[in-house]
Amino acid sequence: METLQAIGKVSGLALPSDLEGEIRRLKRERNAVLLAHYYQDDELQDLADVVGDSLQLAQAAQKTQADVILFSGVHFMAETAKILNPTRKVIVPDMTAGCSLADGCPPDRLAAWQAKYPDHVTVSYINCSAAVKAMSDCIVTSSNAEKILRSYPPEQPILFAPDQHLGRYLMKKTGRTNMVVYPGSCMVHEIFSEKELVQLKLDHPDAKVLAHPECEERVLGHADFIGSTSALITQTTTDPAMKFIIATEPGVIHEMQKRSPTKQFIPAPAEGGCACNQCPHMRKNTIEKVYLALRDLVPELILPEDLRRRALAPMEKMLSLS
Repeated sequence: METLQAIGKVSGLALPSDLEGEIRRLKRERNAVLLAHYYQDDELQDLADVVGDSLQLAQAAQKTQADVILFSGVHFMAETAKILNPTRKVIVPDMTAGCSLADGCPPDRLAAWQAKYPDHVTVSYINCSAAVKAMSDCIVTSSNAEKILRSYPPEQPILFAPDQHLGRYLMKKTGRTNMVVYPGSCMVHEIFSEKELVQLKLDHPDAKVLAHPECEERVLGHADFIGSTSALITQTTTDPAMKFIIATEPGVIHEMQKRSPTKQFIPAPAEGGCACNQCPHMRKNTIEKVYLALRDLVPELILPEDLRRRALAPMEKMLSLS
């Protein structure tokens, strides 16, 4: 199986007292750009040159002129940057920062699923490995999925992988009945408790519920607005409500609070009130690891060129349709 590789090993224990200042200095010295997802810790978002959702970060990676791309997110995001930038060095703070959606849809399992539906095209959510992207007709994000699905003729049957909840939500939005969804899910977005969400709504009757479409249908049924990460952020700035319950990874609340400092944002509860709605993979990245990655330029993400080229076509198709 084709896999990404880690080159080198992060070394050294001595860290400077001014990590933020050193990271900024190293970015200039390395001609590096720091891309960070909205689910990263607050301090990493504040240090980043671009903070965004998967679509925004893919677009930023496509346009960058930097020599080095430091991707503070999870491995499929760094792979996306490498797919779009074969000549640039792509480094990550922690190579083990994975994704439950990507891990739940390995290429051999996808191939067996595709074999059952030979007349279907495969549209894959960007939360998948480079190998799965290479087996897809087009890639989508939660920001552009509805638009891209509507670009296919109504009579064209579609396989949608790997998120079943996003897939079913899109079937309802587009009215497609000839779409088959892969049985994958995000561990973070499945953990929200409907019972505790209902209680939270009773405790805060003036709050609007905003939810990401990766959530289960039982949670989406209580939402006043459903949208991608960037759409949720925008909604908090345009909606006159002053209080919001946020059913997605709570890292996004940092950007919401920055844009609307007078509003209140309440993370939707997980089962038992735990902090399980924080993505454990995203939170593997730390400011210390970002510094070491920039200092040593490792771990570096490498993709075999034939795999990169096959994964590039569906990525470019997505970006052209976005």
